[in-house]
Amino acid sequence: MLKNLINPDRLNDYWRNIDKNILFSFLVLFFLGVFFSFSSTSSLAGERLNKDFYHYFSRHFLFALLSMSIMFLISYLKISFLQKTILPIFIVSLTLLILVPFVGVEIKGAKRWLDLIFFRLQPIEIIKPFFVLLTASLICKNKDRSNYSYFLSLILLSFIIILLLNQPDVGQSILLITTWISIVFISGIKISYILLIFGFLLLFGIALLTAFPEKFGYITLRLNTFFDPSKGDSFQTDKALAAIKLGGLKGQGMGEGILKESVPEAHTDYIIAVITEEYGSIISILVVTIFLYISYKIIKNCIKINDKNLKISLCGLSSLLIFQTFIHIGVNTSLLPTTGMTLPFLSYGGSSLIGSAILAGVILNFTKNRFKNNE
Repeated sequence: MLKNLINPDRLNDYWRNIDKNILFSFLVLFFLGVFFSFSSTSSLAGERLNKDFYHYFSRHFLFALLSMSIMFLISYLKISFLQKTILPIFIVSLTLLILVPFVGVEIKGAKRWLDLIFFRLQPIEIIKPFFVLLTASLICKNKDRSNYSYFLSLILLSFIIILLLNQPDVGQSILLITTWISIVFISGIKISYILLIFGFLLLFGIALLTAFPEKFGYITLRLNTFFDPSKGDSFQTDKALAAIKLGGLKGQGMGEGILKESVPEAHTDYIIAVITEEYGSIISILVVTIFLYISYKIIKNCIKINDKNLKISLCGLSSLLIFQTFIHIGVNTSLLPTTGMTLPFLSYGGSSLIGSAILAGVILNFTKNRFKNNE
């Protein structure tokens, strides 16, 4: 098995057919994440937590290496084998998500992680790309009963959302809902159905806020604070905006930012604001451009692919990547309410990096040049 994997002919074929533009873009994001991690976590570890200055940086570096290995492995696998692993991995990940309320680790009022000794795993980060792939597979396999497949995927989505809201994790819930809507829209569902589903989800959300105000009251508070900052604590958002303004075009210089010292979890939830403060808006625009370029290349490849399953899968993965990116940026720039969303590839966190690597690996696998020749 191992001998077959490292066969020189297969390696040469892999390198010849891989989309090098997308691969290079993902690698740049990984390396930028490692670089920014050095400047955004050193003072946090050394001055506030009395740990080695390179504690978080070294962990991020190791997870980045592991994640890049996962990305290369997934992109190297045969597509037939990869598609067979989607359901088993999704079931395992969903099982882990179900276990979170019972054996999970609670941090700052939210129970979203499982303690695996070496690191804390957030199961939803692994579920997201496989949910997209499974949804695309469901829609494409039930050609004669398309409405049934949509309903089945909606049931699956609802089950995951209920588990996420119980943690609570509204940000990931919104991300999954918007990604699912984009998938069913791309698949050709009627607009009237999408509006009906959107209305149902909106009513469901209002019902939850009304029925369980003690559990989900913080959502109402965040919405009120977003529309009227005087009604709540907008400390983190105000600090992020101030940091972005302070950074200007050229930034304050590496390690000179103060946001990471004044806002908790700035190296995860507010990393784009940290980047802008220290390196300037030019670098932030460059980061956003890389994400948009990846999305553009994915859509360009979709036009050349005849397989509907692969086409919907790639569009869904692209939507997942772009939505998460812009939700993170929207929160940092006060365009959206606070959600606690990481920035793919760049935010600190092992689960986020591994989830990003899985997404990148699948995209690289599905965009290989072999599909241009219908091989």
